[in-house]
Amino acid sequence: MKKFTFLILLLLSSLQATEKIPEKDKKTGLIMGQNWQFIQAHCTACHSAAIVTQNRMSRESWQASLRWMQKEQGLWPLGQNEKIILDYLAKYYGPQPSGRRRNLPPHLMPTKK
Repeated sequence: MKKFTFLILLLLSSLQATEKIPEKDKKTGLIMGQNWQFIQAHCTACHSAAIVTQNRMSRESWQASLRWMQKEQGLWPLGQNEKIILDYLAKYYGPQPSGRRRNLPPHLMPTKK
C-alpha cells in the first residue's frame, strides 16, 4: 500500500511540475503569458496595469468593459486586436471564486462629462 501511495504522490507531483505557471512582469504585475506585452502596450497607454490585475471577469464582462471604455473613455477601435486582448484577459484574468466584488451594473458606471 505504501508503494501505491508513493506512486500516486509521485505522479501528482510530476503533473504539477509540468503545469508551467507564467511569471509576472516585475514592472506591471501582468502575467507574462502569450501576448502580454501587446496587452501592456494597449492597456497601460491609458491606465495602470493594476486595473487589469485587480480584476477577474468572464470574457463577456471584459468585452463589456472594453465597450464601456470605447463609449465613455475614448478607447480607440481595436479591430482584430480585440480578440487577442480578450483571449489574454479571459485566460489569465478570468473569474475566480475568491475574486473581488461583482462588476457595477451599467447604470452605475461613471460617464464622460
